[in-house]
This record gives sequence, C-alpha cells and structure tokens, in this order.
Amino acid sequence: MDFVYGPGKNHLFVPGPVNIPEPVIRAMNRNNEDYRSPAIPALTKTLLEDVKKIFKTTSGTPFLIPTTGTASSIHPSACTGAWESALTNTLSPGDRIVSFLIGQFSLLWIDQQQRLNFRVDVIESEWGRGADLDALASKLEADRSHTIKAVCIVHNETATGVTNDLAAVRKLLDGYRHPALVLVDGVSSICAIDFRMDEWGVDVALTGSQKALSMPTGMGIVCASPKAMEAAKTAKSVRVFFDWNDYLKFYKLGTFWPYTPSIQLLYGLRTALDLLFEEGLDNVIARHSRLGKATRLAVEAWGLKNCTQREDWFSDTVTAVVVPPYINSADVVKRAWTRYNLSLGLGLNKVAGKVFRIGHLGNLNELQLLGCLSGVEMVLRDVGYPVKLGSGVAAAAAHLRNTTPMITSRI
Repeated sequence: MDFVYGPGKNHLFVPGPVNIPEPVIRAMNRNNEDYRSPAIPALTKTLLEDVKKIFKTTSGTPFLIPTTGTASSIHPSACTGAWESALTNTLSPGDRIVSFLIGQFSLLWIDQQQRLNFRVDVIESEWGRGADLDALASKLEADRSHTIKAVCIVHNETATGVTNDLAAVRKLLDGYRHPALVLVDGVSSICAIDFRMDEWGVDVALTGSQKALSMPTGMGIVCASPKAMEAAKTAKSVRVFFDWNDYLKFYKLGTFWPYTPSIQLLYGLRTALDLLFEEGLDNVIARHSRLGKATRLAVEAWGLKNCTQREDWFSDTVTAVVVPPYINSADVVKRAWTRYNLSLGLGLNKVAGKVFRIGHLGNLNELQLLGCLSGVEMVLRDVGYPVKLGSGVAAAAAHLRNTTPMITSRI
C-alpha cells in the first residue's frame, strides 16, 4: 500500500525515476540468490555484452563493469557513483578538466570534480542554454601543451531540458588535434535520445537504471573506451569501491562481481534490455522524439514558454515549463500531487519557483502522456493561469495521431 494513499494509479511524470513496466517488476519479484553460483555469472555475462548496444559501441571487450573498450561496467549504485567512477579511474588529482555548467546536475557534477581535487575550468551558460562550444574552442586553441586532460559534459541537463551536441564537441577536439578525454553524463539521454559512443568518440559514458531503462534506482552503468582504459593504467586518484581494476580481476575469473550485487536489479536489467531490443532502440528513440514534440506543442498551446531557449537544444526526455511571475511553480507541483495524483518535477536551484518539469521518458506511451497533459491543464487553472482546457491536449493529440506508428508486434 502507498505510504500516502490516493485512489487509482499515481501518474509519474517526473524526469526520473520513471514508470517501471510490469514485466520488469515481475522479473525482480524473486528471492535472493548466491551470486557466486553459476547462474549469476552467466546472467551477468549477457548483461555486459548487451549494455554495449545501448551506448552504440562495438569497439570493446565483452566485459561489463567500469570498462569496455568499450568495457562496460555495472555499478550497484546510483548515478553519482557512476560520475565518481568515470572521474577517478581516468584522472589524477590536480589534472585540469573543462566542465560545462548549464543547470543543476552539471553543477553537482562540477562540485564532485572539485571535491576530488581536479582543477576545473568551468564554462558557465545561462540556465536554459546549452554548452558554450565557442568558449571550449578558445580553451582548446590556447592549450598548445595539452594541459587539459578531460572535457566533461552533461548530454541532457534534466533541470532545464537542454540537450547538448556531443558530435560538435568531438569535432572541436579533432579539429585542434587535442587528446583530452570526453566524459559524458548520459543519465537522462541514453536509451531515449540518440547516443553514439563510438561514432562521437566518447571515452566514458554513464547512465542510471531509474531513467530511460525504466528500472528502480540503484544501478549506475558506465562504459569506457580503449583510450579511457589506457588512461586508467596511470590514473592516481584514490578509488576503492569504484576501482575498475577490481572488477576486471573478477571478469577474468569469470565470476564478474568483486562485491555483492542486487540480484533483483540484475534480473530487472535483463528484462528491461529485452523490452528495449524488442521495440528496437531506434524506435525507442523515435518514440521519445514524438512525445517530446507533443509536449512542446502543448506548452505552446497553453501560451507558456519552454525554459530551453533554442530549438536545437530541446530535450526529448524532459520539458521545463516557465510559469508567469505571479505563479510559484512549486504550487503547480504540489497541487498536481495533492488533488490529481500527478507527479511533476520541481524547478531546481536557479529556476526554483520559475519552472515545473514534465518528464516524458522511459516506458511511456502516447495516451499516458495525454493523460498527464490534461492533468497539467487542470492544475494550471487551479493555480490561476487562464489556460483553455483541452488546448494543449488537442495540439499534442493532433501531432501524435499523425506520427504514431502501428505497434509492430500487433500487426
């Protein structure tokens, strides 16, 4: 039973954690097992092989821990642990890195970088704008001695609904023939927004189980290129739980786990990957594109603005909606939950009180989104915004009716 009961089903539209599909819930509804038995290593081996597909990488080993050549790695932890894994396995204290500050989650990653004693060149943009690549170009051009060891970037900033152009980052590095590593937070993009690790020359990428994979929180997934694996051989940062070498030792033994994993999450991941592959990863990305566009059309029909300031930065997994100055966006979120059993995302830090966020990622379909949008319209009227009921739903529905394909498995 819910801790705070409400009739019917909670409509979860925060940008993570997201709805968990019933097959994943059923897969995790099992007892504990001995992770040293033959069954769990066999399961883990398939997971390590298959998670490489969601990063779109083929260049690495079939391991899966904090490596792959990508060597892939599953950490029984959340995304903050995956951040730390990416940094400490590839860099040494005092190393100079460039990091983009465009919202709350890039801010938190920068805080971690600084606390781990890296020298961080922060390139800050107004919240609602993407990474300032002109500033990066200036730094790369000036860095003739290659003192910059890594460029850290959040692919999709969940606080503002901004998606960055990773291919452009790679093009800049190649253009200046700069050897810096590219470390990418793909927490709210991977499995939902186009991500090409090999093609874009990403050296370390990471995501989390609670986002587009549509699982419970608790597992960070990291992928590392051969270049990152080579850097790990000389990186001097202190690391224990997230030390890739510990995982690799157990990969060679065929047991895979230096620490006790969550058996339930492993079975959940197996089913989550199976569902993604059954739909087809390209189809999953196209579905998120449809839902993102529909949400933005609804916002436009309501007469409200998107926090994201340029179309090429629009996110297909989360939309941050700017409210008028006379409305506190926290009241929108509170009213949605207390009256309509609808969960929306709060505005964070600099945009607290100014935006509310609609998450449209994970195992989600068109009718679910339309239900959310109708709820948002009622909430907006409740808090004093004169929205025309049905306006956003109609705009979104028209787009979805014209773009939603037949369900392949049901044809």
